Amino acid sequence: MNGPEIHVEFAPELAPFVQRELRRTLVTNGMSTLGHVVESAGVPLTEVGTLWVDGREVPTSYIPFAGDRVEVRTVDRPQQVPGAPLRFLLDVHLGTLARRLRLLGVDTAYESTDLGDPALAALSAAEQRVMLSRDRGLLRRRELWAGAYVYSTRPEDQLRDVLDRFRPELRPWTRCTACNGLLKEATKEEVADQLHGGTHRSYDVFAQCRDCGRAYWKGAHHEQLVAIVERALALRWERG
Repeated sequence: MNGPEIHVEFAPELAPFVQRELRRTLVTNGMSTLGHVVESAGVPLTEVGTLWVDGREVPTSYIPFAGDRVEVRTVDRPQQVPGAPLRFLLDVHLGTLARRLRLLGVDTAYESTDLGDPALAALSAAEQRVMLSRDRGLLRRRELWAGAYVYSTRPEDQLRDVLDRFRPELRPWTRCTACNGLLKEATKEEVADQLHGGTHRSYDVFAQCRDCGRAYWKGAHHEQLVAIVERALALRWERG
């Protein structure tokens, strides 16, 4: 049985989630919360900043009435995450983004195997990490500590968007891109078992992960990594 009709206008930034027009008339069942209605329209609540009904802000638990005019706004930037220090958890499809965040010194958990949505949501809650994903179903799980949709499929755009949205503190060259552990200075002797031929002869400055032991030096791809770091730092200064 049809319930009340409400009129909903979505922020332009939410266009990737909303089928067809951003202004829609929706039929509710008279019992569902506004948060449920918005998610049913395709928008994860992680992407909703505030909800407004007839000019007043309402919580996601608000039950819509017939004729309500609803405005769905996007999250403010920079987005504030209460409580724990800002840390991230990325799903299996965002490996390149995870490595780039770690390169910048951002605490980023990532598993190369698919743990499944329930386990990821539980880990987000247990470690108080912001879940980054392109999986809308995962982002709708109530047990998440916090979450954010990754809009682009291009790692460069993904990184820019995350940095712009959350403005994490950047400490480049301090984390292991493989495991997220912290790096320490190391002598050539300490990492000799990981060096081969020309590397052993050509390099004298090394770092090593305190957790997994992986060695780092300014190798053939160092200039590409420097460019990633410099672009990220430039964005930070640009945004203030």
